[in-house]
Amino acid sequence: MVERFNGRIEDVLQSHHFRSGEELETTLHRYTWLYNQQLPQSALGSKTPLQAMKNWRELKLKLFLIQPHYRP
Repeated sequence: MVERFNGRIEDVLQSHHFRSGEELETTLHRYTWLYNQQLPQSALGSKTPLQAMKNWRELKLKLFLIQPHYRP
């Protein structure tokens, strides 16, 4: 999934000329939102990443309630 996102965002970045860092940042935020919430992914059964995460949360709620423990 990450490789696909990186490839797609690379295409977006190469096909646009940004006039400022703010314009680039806005485009990155917009595309990340679009990718996660609007574009279905075949690897996720034609669901968006957000839909897949919501379904996973319903199935494995305990995993979302456990607090991570960081050990050096």
